[in-house]
Formats: sequence, C-alpha cells, structure tokens
Amino acid sequence: MANTQDVVVITGASAGHGRAVARGFARQGAKIGLLARGREGLEAAKREVESLGGQALVVPTDVSDADQVEAAAQAVEAELGPISIWVNNAMVSVFSPVKTLRPEEIARVTEVAYLGYVYGTMAALRRMLPRDRGVIIQVGSALAYRGIPLQAAYCGAKHAIEGFTESLRTELLHDKSRVRVTMVQMPAMNTTQFSWSKNKMDHNPQPVPPIYEPEVAAHAVIWAARHDRREIDVGGSALAAILANKIMPGLLDHYLARNGYHSQEAPGPVDRTRPDNLWRPVPGDHGVHGPFSDRSIRRSPEVWTTLHRGTIAVLAGLGLALAGLSVGLRRSRRSATHANRPVIAPAIRGASDDHGARLRELPTM
Repeated sequence: MANTQDVVVITGASAGHGRAVARGFARQGAKIGLLARGREGLEAAKREVESLGGQALVVPTDVSDADQVEAAAQAVEAELGPISIWVNNAMVSVFSPVKTLRPEEIARVTEVAYLGYVYGTMAALRRMLPRDRGVIIQVGSALAYRGIPLQAAYCGAKHAIEGFTESLRTELLHDKSRVRVTMVQMPAMNTTQFSWSKNKMDHNPQPVPPIYEPEVAAHAVIWAARHDRREIDVGGSALAAILANKIMPGLLDHYLARNGYHSQEAPGPVDRTRPDNLWRPVPGDHGVHGPFSDRSIRRSPEVWTTLHRGTIAVLAGLGLALAGLSVGLRRSRRSATHANRPVIAPAIRGASDDHGARLRELPTM
C-alpha cells in the first residue's frame, strides 16, 4: 500500500502507459507530478488523479531539455513536497527501416527516449541522494535486450537505458546508498504510441502480439516502487524474447527477418494524414488505450508469478517439504513392518517346531 505522503513524478503522464501508472498511484492516495508536453492530456490526467483520491500537479515538460526537467522537479517539490518516486516513461518513436530514417529523426528519438531518462534520473538523484532515500523506475522494454526491425531508433534508446541504469546501480551499491533503481521491461502494449508515432511503413503500425493492456504493466511499475527488485520482466513474451536472444540470437535474427515486418503492420492501407508527436504533441486528450483493446490481455498470470516469485518459492519449498515428510513417513511404516516380521515369524515357527516335537514324544495308541 502506498504511503499517502509519497510524491511521485511520472514523465509521459498525459496518455498511454504513463497515464495508467498515474491512475494506479492516485488510487493509493499519492501526490503526483504529471510531466509531458501536451497540456490537454495532462489536465485530463489531473482530473482523473483527483477523482481517484490523489493530488496532482501539471507541469508541461519536454524531457529532451535538461533545464525543463530540472525546473519541473523544482516545481513538484515546491508544491507537493520531497520527491520519493520518479518514473521515467516518456518516449517517441519512428516506425521505419534504417535506410529511410533521417539523422534528425534518430536524434529526436534518442533525445526523448534515452536522454529524457538520463535527465529525469539526474534530477531525481539531486534530491534523493542527500536524503538517502527514494526510488527511480525506468520503464524499459524487451527491446532493451532484443532489437527488432522497423524500430531501430527506439531499440537503440532502450538498449542505452539498460546500460546507463546498470552503471548507476553499481555506483549506488558502491556508495552504500539507500536510493534504488529498478528497470521494468515491458511487453507489447495497447497504448496511444501506435496512433501517433511517426510512421514510414506501407501500413499503420501495431504492437507485436501478444498485446497487453497498459494497466497490466502499470501494476508492475507500482509494485516495483514498493519492493526491492533489480529488474522486472512483464509478461511471458518479454521474458521469452530476452531469453531467446541470450540462447540463440542468430536464429532469432533470421526469425525476425521473416516475421518482424508483417507482425508490426496492421491490416489495411496506411493513413498518411494522421499527425505524429515526434516534434510536437498531438492536440487533445488521448486517454490510456490504443485501438487494439479487442485483442489485448487484461490480466496476466505471468505478471502475477513474476511479482510474487518469493511467495511461490516459499510455497514450493513447503510443498516439497511436505512431500518429503510424507515419503519419509511411508518409508518408516514399511521399515517398521519389515523389522517386526523377523521377530514374529521365527517365534511362530519355533512354537510350531516345539509342538511337533512334543507330539512325537507322546506314546502312540
């Protein structure tokens, strides 16, 4: 359960997964700094947070600008109090083969989806380290370990976040700091990303199935804020991609070469008129969910298993102990039975032999 004094900062909070995270913290009574570029979405998110029992501050911020991120952190602490949880989540992307990407597009994705995390982390550390407490959560992806076609700029940013976070984690351990950092690796989600990311493909983009609703992943982020876990893989598909890349990366290269294009292309012709949010926010309130709710997973046993693996391990150990005890008791009973037989049987045989001997000693009639 959240501490009602928690002050949470969420980047990319105006829509999609970030907004789902804001709703989750709001239900626990947290005070939330909502950071994103689009004011309409931020104001709608604020209304939701307050209706769910939280307190919210809207801070329009482009996370690719370090000064804006620092100013946002100052505004949050001035209004809501010391920041205890910082969630880096903001992103932009371009769906395109590398051969048709422009340098400025790659730079923009890197500035938001990687440097935005760096600037957010640094702003959080400036406040958390002197207090020797706080949690930084990096919203990652299975793509932090396994790149796929058509998303090279985004995959590169996620790989960079993983490396940056590993370096930071070792430094915190070296300094014996109680500030901790957790990376939550996401599966494909039904978010607004696929409605407004810049697209150069012949079809509209879609997430690679299986697709999860944002609330499933938001639950993992909120759980990570309360539990000391180095990294969390959300969903079986994320874990499978990470493991497959470790075991057989070459085979996975060929698999993705054959299937990685069409699995990211929605049926029907591409909509070239839709706006994208690479350089500026798309006006309006876009909510949490993308257009794939009819085939998205709303509950995940894999997520529950991942988050409760300690409990599962204890229960499994208890089960094994009980099974071992049961086997031991059965063996003890069998041993007792076998141990008694040599005592009883010879006695019976001895009594029978004595009786026969006495009969032989009687006179015959």
